[in-house]
Amino acid sequence: ILKTLNSWFWWENIWMPINVTWAHFVDRDGLVFPKAHQLYATIPYAFVLLIIRFFSERYIAIPLAKALGIKNVRRVKPQPNPVLESYFRECSKHPSQSDIQGLAKKCNCTVHLVEKWFRRRRNLEIPTVLRKFQEAFWRFSFYLTSSIAGFIFLYDKPWFYDIWQTWVGYPFQTLLPSQYWYYMAEISFYWSLLFTLGIDNRRKASDPRRLYLLGFTFVFFSPSQDFLAHVVHHLAAIGLMSGSWCANYVRLGTLVMFVHDTADFWLEAAKMFNYAHWEKTCNMLFIIFSIAFFITRIILFPFWILRATLYQPTFYSTTPVIAYFLFNGQLLILQGLHLYWGYLIFKILKRFIFLK
Repeated sequence: ILKTLNSWFWWENIWMPINVTWAHFVDRDGLVFPKAHQLYATIPYAFVLLIIRFFSERYIAIPLAKALGIKNVRRVKPQPNPVLESYFRECSKHPSQSDIQGLAKKCNCTVHLVEKWFRRRRNLEIPTVLRKFQEAFWRFSFYLTSSIAGFIFLYDKPWFYDIWQTWVGYPFQTLLPSQYWYYMAEISFYWSLLFTLGIDNRRKASDPRRLYLLGFTFVFFSPSQDFLAHVVHHLAAIGLMSGSWCANYVRLGTLVMFVHDTADFWLEAAKMFNYAHWEKTCNMLFIIFSIAFFITRIILFPFWILRATLYQPTFYSTTPVIAYFLFNGQLLILQGLHLYWGYLIFKILKRFIFLK
């Protein structure tokens, strides 16, 4: 069964133009092609990123937070109580007054002590401002680094200025070392996010960065299911990037990643200064983020990248492959989310300008 599924998955008609087989993707004559087995390297690379994250959060983010006036608040742990802990985990974090009275009798203590226990237990699950700052700093550092690296990798490439060049010679486009490392870093970053979901701050399912690569996470999961939603999203993001790697849509893939990363580090910077209560700096950074968001995702993405993925392939092949519909379907969902987030950002800017 596994062999059959594997042969179906790698059927040439899914991934590449007609009369092209996987045998054509053997390195030859100075041409180097992406290979699926290279994606295994993203797992150890993800652990390298986790090590870098640990040291950057501890030795850079914490001193920076202290310099900005963010204090490390220590939460008081409640006394160990198996009965209350079991109720907290399995029933409710906010028990009713009648339940509190019942628990007080069961534990042979006062109602006030039970209320105090639940209050302290809930506080333990609320991340401290310092912890939020550390995570925002890590994401800011990665997005800024990937944006700078992406620009360095792309600025001298002809397809960065002429989008038609993304299809010239396809699918026999050689893989550049810069493209390899760009893809490895991005996919590894999503693996690292997946590995740390259990310890990272829980976010709503509508967090823009968490959903920007594939839309069905937003459609099928509510905010209360954010953990499962993020697991599905990260796997979908990894799958989308890995699929574009296997089909050698590397030129377009790097452009998609660059367009998204260039706006995100401004948002993370605004969060960092928001945690530090630098209101004017936070507001200015959010305005810059809004401008970058509208330029990259409301203008460049649909009129530059989607035009290249939907319209231009018809000039190079009269028989679209299945991958054409799969990837474009996901990119169209992505653009729908861009419009939704753009609407929310516009509402925030409207309130900020007119209502202060």
